[in-house]
Amino acid sequence: MEATVKQVGEQIKASQEIIEGLFREIGKVIVGQHYLVERLLIGLLADGHVLLEGVPGLAKTMSVRTLAQAVSVKFQRIQFTPDLLPADLIGTLVYSPKDGTFTTKKGPIFANIILADEINRAPSKVQSALLEAMQEHQVTVGETTFPLPEPFLVLATQNPIEQEGTYPLPEAQVDRFMMKLVVTYPSKKEEKEILERMSTGQKIEASPVLDTQTIFKLRKIVNQVYIDEKVKDYILDIVFATRFPEQYKLPQLKPLIAYGASPRASIMLTVASKAHAFLKGRGYATPEDVKQIGLDVLRHRVIVTYEAEAEEMTSERIITQIFDQIEVP
Repeated sequence: MEATVKQVGEQIKASQEIIEGLFREIGKVIVGQHYLVERLLIGLLADGHVLLEGVPGLAKTMSVRTLAQAVSVKFQRIQFTPDLLPADLIGTLVYSPKDGTFTTKKGPIFANIILADEINRAPSKVQSALLEAMQEHQVTVGETTFPLPEPFLVLATQNPIEQEGTYPLPEAQVDRFMMKLVVTYPSKKEEKEILERMSTGQKIEASPVLDTQTIFKLRKIVNQVYIDEKVKDYILDIVFATRFPEQYKLPQLKPLIAYGASPRASIMLTVASKAHAFLKGRGYATPEDVKQIGLDVLRHRVIVTYEAEAEEMTSERIITQIFDQIEVP
């Protein structure tokens, strides 16, 4: 085992130059937002979709577009609107009167990186069209199922639900996102750099530094990152505490949680922790990796009750209490 960890550690060290180059290219366009960029790379390395939430103007769309520019893959931006139809997303059958046959016209979802912009502006029937694509990496048009190109990654942006003209995402769809990131305002220093950079009228773009084969190679290394049994048990304790808080000396949370995290949360938290360890240059995952990434993986999976909303108790505060209570191995 030690030799394996050592070998993986050497592979990770050899890969750090690629990752640093990726951060540099993205940094040419995006000022600050290290947390956001790091989480997007975790999604790319761990094969997990990412949901970005924040008020307009925080460079959510630009961050995803810049990541796509830095990675040499097919990129497609889809603007979600209230009049969008599922066929506009996945494709449809087109009838040919000449020979009386139907041909498949593939939709924009047939790309490697999908930017689902303002995903909560479309009604649930359109959002539901993404379910099969996000989970099985395939779509069904008519009676035929088509595999989607690999790698396949959905990076979605949404405005806060309280904003005008938005629809809450179905729980089944939200659970398919590995992480939900809350994007905040830049610091004063960062915003000054943004205005200096963006007020010149010059177009700044990132150059490709990563291709498809390299992504698969890096993902293979991430999958080999060692995670100890104690860390696995720690992850399970955290997830189970969202379902049965009274068993973890948190009886006060029982009436505040309507639904705890699903088994998908345990898998995603494990894989994301490995990817986080990889970005930090380690061949093994620690409880600190779990803590660093835990809120992003769980915040959209813990559904609070009306009682919690009345007490202004958010899922983030509940998850923070769980992390504070569960003993770190």
